Amino acid sequence: MSQLTRSEWEARAKTLNIEGRAFINGEYVPARSGATFECISPIDGRLLGLVASCGPADADFAVASARSAFESGVWSRQAPARRKAVMVHFSELLQAHAEELALLETLDMGKPISDALSVDLPGTIDSIRWCGEAIDKVYDEVAATPEDQLGLVTREPVGVVATIVPWNFPLMMASWKLGPALATGNSVILKPSERSPLTAIRIAQLALDAGLPAGVLNVLPGYGNTVGKALALHADVDALAFTGSTQVAKQLLVYAGESNMKRVWLEAGGKSPNIVFADAPDLQVAAEAAATAIAFNQGEVCTAGSRLLVQASIKERFVPMVVEAMKGWKPGHPLDPDTNVGALVDDRHLQGVLQYIQEGQRQGAQLLLGGHATGVETGGSYVEPTLFDNVSNSMSIAREEIFGPVLSVIEFDEAEDAVRIANDTPYGLAAAVWTADLSRAHKMARALRAGSVWVNLYDGGDMMAPFGGYKQSGNGRDKSLHAFDKYTEIKATWIQL
Repeated sequence: MSQLTRSEWEARAKTLNIEGRAFINGEYVPARSGATFECISPIDGRLLGLVASCGPADADFAVASARSAFESGVWSRQAPARRKAVMVHFSELLQAHAEELALLETLDMGKPISDALSVDLPGTIDSIRWCGEAIDKVYDEVAATPEDQLGLVTREPVGVVATIVPWNFPLMMASWKLGPALATGNSVILKPSERSPLTAIRIAQLALDAGLPAGVLNVLPGYGNTVGKALALHADVDALAFTGSTQVAKQLLVYAGESNMKRVWLEAGGKSPNIVFADAPDLQVAAEAAATAIAFNQGEVCTAGSRLLVQASIKERFVPMVVEAMKGWKPGHPLDPDTNVGALVDDRHLQGVLQYIQEGQRQGAQLLLGGHATGVETGGSYVEPTLFDNVSNSMSIAREEIFGPVLSVIEFDEAEDAVRIANDTPYGLAAAVWTADLSRAHKMARALRAGSVWVNLYDGGDMMAPFGGYKQSGNGRDKSLHAFDKYTEIKATWIQL
């Protein structure tokens, strides 16, 4: 990881070339309307630049370019080994520009530069490289048939794929879509969040430099209710992959039904339970993990362990350990390599988090730590990591996704109580269990209605582990070979010999 100091990062930021135009058919272009929006850094409120505000006309242009590239076969019918070489080269260019991309990420959405370098960029690079390497290792099938027949089961690219990604891990979430979508031969239109568009715009040129043909990857910055809606309703978009809020995810399903029944794959909200039993192998490790699970990335994590379920017999001893662990997570300047809590994405989001904290107090939860905005004099959007005790699962802070560093401690007695409380949520993205009892661990993992269950750790897994949710946390899976299912059609070909 880079050893640059804060002052050195700030010096680089002053000379950084920030591209704000859309990328369509292999070129940077302004929005057809000429409209732009301001890209403001949550670090200090300063203007980073103007970004193209794309709309329906831009969506039409990008879809037409993507469709033309797809139908030409320049990528969709390219030999797997060739696609693999381009994807691997793309990952190498991402690696070569890792510091530039990390700096863009930090300036744009406020995360600590150390996290951007150690988490976001390695995760992005690994996703693109892993999917590229998998291209020539995924085989089709031959069905069991009578001697005079031949049955083939083959995968084909779905066509034009629109991807809408969030602002909390802008580049990494994009790579989870781009990796399998490009690997399977599709043309892609990437719509980044208007709150964090800069890295998506930048990597479009790197993909082209790596050998991806023009029109295969297009990037449309803009607002969800304009260009996002246009893509979701577009009759020539074959599939839509989304990560973001549950409210928006539901609307995208409506748009798909109103248009061409495009495939819609959703990764939405979460309110993940982190369940600590009295026989946890190491309570200190569990306490530190509980703090990390809510404070990392300022709590702007869909799998954040925002509900800490603690067995009653250890609660009096364990909760103070969590308080002490959370004291080590302090907001600071995101370009300082020692900072572990950066800025929230913008002031609007900050105010929403503060409202939840006020509501938690109003409903009777006990505030043990934090609860205030901080660093107001900087012009940035910072909040103290916050811990509430004596929370009921019916309270707003326990039921609604805050998407900030706000932790709710909920007491339980027996395993059955923990399962009931954990599953009492419209979400089902992730869960964790801390216990030394192997049978209990397996039983809990089976009983929890969540797409990822971690035992004696929080947030485990790599590219080999599928990622997605139950219930209103979405459908389909990112990562692993299971992600390829989202971007391919399965065809049965039956031949009479």
